[in-house]
Amino acid sequence: MKKKLLFVMPSLSAGGGEKSLINLLSQLDYDQYEVDLFLLHQDGLFMAYIPKEVRLLPLPADYREFAKPLAASLLGLLRRGKPGLAWSRLRFAANARKKRSIPENEQQGWKYTARALPPLTARYDAAIGFLENTATYFCVDKVEAVRKIGWMHIDYDQLGMDPAFDLPYFKRLDYLVTVSEECASVLRARFPSEREKVKVMYNIVSPSIIRKMAAMGEADVYGRAQGETIILSVGRLHYQKGFETAVEACRLLVSEGYNLRWCVIGEGEERQALTEQIRAANLEGRFELLGLRPNPYPYIQQADLYVQPSKFEGKSIAIDEAKILAKPIVVTDFSTAKDQIEHDRSGLIVGMDARAVADGIRRLLQEPRLRARLTEHLGQAELGTEEEIAKLNRLLA
Repeated sequence: MKKKLLFVMPSLSAGGGEKSLINLLSQLDYDQYEVDLFLLHQDGLFMAYIPKEVRLLPLPADYREFAKPLAASLLGLLRRGKPGLAWSRLRFAANARKKRSIPENEQQGWKYTARALPPLTARYDAAIGFLENTATYFCVDKVEAVRKIGWMHIDYDQLGMDPAFDLPYFKRLDYLVTVSEECASVLRARFPSEREKVKVMYNIVSPSIIRKMAAMGEADVYGRAQGETIILSVGRLHYQKGFETAVEACRLLVSEGYNLRWCVIGEGEERQALTEQIRAANLEGRFELLGLRPNPYPYIQQADLYVQPSKFEGKSIAIDEAKILAKPIVVTDFSTAKDQIEHDRSGLIVGMDARAVADGIRRLLQEPRLRARLTEHLGQAELGTEEEIAKLNRLLA
């Protein structure tokens, strides 16, 4: 008899958690598991990569109306004869405008969202909320399952969440999985009563798949100019990723005469602010926001350097992918950086200010032997994490 699993995720838009879920689903043994997937928003870059064995559950009609923009949502709910839900949608919108962190607003908004989501009728052997906040709350409140698992992809203390809101939910989980030892330490310290539930499972990355996809791109995805150095960063255009620091570091290096172009793959709410910063620094054509790319691996493969200027991370999949493609890497010294990079051996760890980032890049540009040594070390390292699926199998046993 196959075990029946449910995975819950807000969407499959571009992001590390979303990519991690797709990688995990691609490694499951479907002779052993029957898998359902519930997405609160059925859109995103990775929708096309859902394995054919996975059944995507339909969204409830009330929730489809609830999830629309405010005016359309209110009108649709009233037409359906749901004035109570319309009132909840209005309160949800008011809650989202309160001066709190976005994750805290999401926490407080759950009580309104939950009213548009009836419990699932199926019973599962395990329900897995694969992202912090809503996905976990849904598993706890709306799913009947023998085992319930929450997943935390980031340093909890950096999120700006209210631990008092999460504690009752974490108490109802069987396991709380996170992606690095540092993130696990933070959770155990923040929630000591739940410390035994915390487990570490690294994001699944497959070197063979990444290298195969890297070879699928055009010969020159950047349209590189003569003598131009290409720097690449990958990540959501969000405060967390520190791209405003990258723009300033780029300005410093260009002012010193370096012939470089810094490209960013990703999309997000900071695009307008970054565009204005790029324009003010006269960096058009030097710092480029490329948007989303379904296959980022040719861009990583063909870049000269990979830079991650983040303020905080859980365990960055993009860094792991750059390591697999043996790129010289510069990362800022966020709390989990040392979980992924050994300074001066697999990359450089630098301070979080623009000058420190520029100094690290300058060092790589000026020291070809260092670049070659970093590339050689990464080329010889065993970097795949496909075996991590065995940890999940043990949790589900």
